[in-house]
Amino acid sequence: MLKSLTIENYALIESLHVEWNEHLNIITGETGAGKSILLGALGMLLGAKNEGQATKDITKNCVIEATFAIEGYGLEQIFEDNDLDYESEITIRRIITPAGKSRSFVGDMPVQLSTLKELGSHLIDIHSQHQNLILSSEDFRTTTLDTLAANGELKERYTTLLTELNTLRAEYRKMEEALSVARRDEEWLRHIVEELRAANLKEGEQAETEQKLATLESADRIGEALTMLRNTLDDEELGALVTLTRSEREFESIGERYPEGVSLAERLKSVVAELKDISSTAADEAERIDADPERLQKLSDRLNTIYSLEMKHRAESYDDLLAKAQEFEARLATIDNSDTELRQMRERIESAESECQKVAAELTSSRKRVCGGFEQHIVSTLQQLGIEDAQFMVDITPTEGFTPSGCDNVAYLFSANRTTRPAPIERIASGGELSRMMLALKSLLVEKIKLPTVVFDEIDTGVSGRIADAMGDIISNMAQGMQVIDITHLPQVASKRGAHFVVYKSEGRTNIQRLSERERTDEIAKMLSGSEITEAARKQARILLG
Repeated sequence: MLKSLTIENYALIESLHVEWNEHLNIITGETGAGKSILLGALGMLLGAKNEGQATKDITKNCVIEATFAIEGYGLEQIFEDNDLDYESEITIRRIITPAGKSRSFVGDMPVQLSTLKELGSHLIDIHSQHQNLILSSEDFRTTTLDTLAANGELKERYTTLLTELNTLRAEYRKMEEALSVARRDEEWLRHIVEELRAANLKEGEQAETEQKLATLESADRIGEALTMLRNTLDDEELGALVTLTRSEREFESIGERYPEGVSLAERLKSVVAELKDISSTAADEAERIDADPERLQKLSDRLNTIYSLEMKHRAESYDDLLAKAQEFEARLATIDNSDTELRQMRERIESAESECQKVAAELTSSRKRVCGGFEQHIVSTLQQLGIEDAQFMVDITPTEGFTPSGCDNVAYLFSANRTTRPAPIERIASGGELSRMMLALKSLLVEKIKLPTVVFDEIDTGVSGRIADAMGDIISNMAQGMQVIDITHLPQVASKRGAHFVVYKSEGRTNIQRLSERERTDEIAKMLSGSEITEAARKQARILLG
């Protein structure tokens, strides 16, 4: 329930503060006084976008603040989901700077505009004049039935299933498109894969082959070097091994007389052993490395094959060529396995469609179950509002395929005359009939939704006389179980028991004042007779006020 509203520096409002009645609040005022500005500020507080310049004084911030009593409305989970501290009474504040930047707070916690919108949707329902046209929205008509049928969980389950189904369908289309592209190149792809398979590429092969080829190309020079090394080491007279072995033995023999000789002999022994190993390795390498023209040609041909494949496939390296070969293999495997994959995906889609259809059928049944009571309520209310021969029916027909709300087309059929066949309400209802229809709908919906507050902005447009009085009765009855704020131009509605506020302009600024009983009598009289209040108008006002 809205307890208070404070507005500073918004449009034509310099500063105002309103304490609201917990039941019925009537707002009247001349056209242009600023009633719509008041609603605009309330909408901004609840998350509406700042359309244009909100600030009156461009040197100051615009501040809109409201206090709500929320205990007993089941909003604890919403606060928990948004990491907000729940209290029985909360203050919401929105600040808009002269530069147009916005900051929002719930209590002392800063929040995003989306959080403000979500919370606002559970606090206040604002019905403006243009919302009568919402009857032409099939989504509104369907949502109304879902609200009456308490289809929240069922609708959520359907939405989840439909999202999964649409995801599968999108994946299937991508698979088909990819397969179509792949099949256009299938012959070329098979040729490439066969060519790469025939090449029998192995990891690290290019570097290894290049090294072998380089060695073979220098086989003569390498052989000469190895021979020179062996001669240096193994010559029978002057070879290093012969000379060093003699020195080793000499130092061993003088070891008793020259102790350092023993150490030198040991070190020479190690050197001789290493040189023998080098000589053996040189001998083995000399036998292995041979200027073999046939092997040289094979290695050269192999490298040419690798280089040719790298150029053909624009590979930056041998590893890149291997990666491309794997990619070609995968693409070909996709084509070869495509029929199986597509069949499996179709089976998954059919299963998802079946689940979706099942839940959609439950939604349809649930909606149809509430139609009887819904139709009776609307007809009864319309009769109370002066359309004595009103006919109202809900027409539910199947859609072609799935829609975001199920598999139903929902139409509201209406006729104000007993002899006229009902037709879609948005096509045949007058403005006054639409107003009465929306009031009938709202009176039923707010009871189901259990909103703390509902705001009516001239929902009584297009009616007068006893019908206006009947509309006032319905609005007054609604206010027995919830808070209602009603903006009206009709004295029959404005006279219903509750707090009465008048919006007026003074020196170009919008103000609001709560009326005393005497002031209220004058305001109703003014609505009846115009700017000059007559005693007859006052008398009629007192009658209306009871």
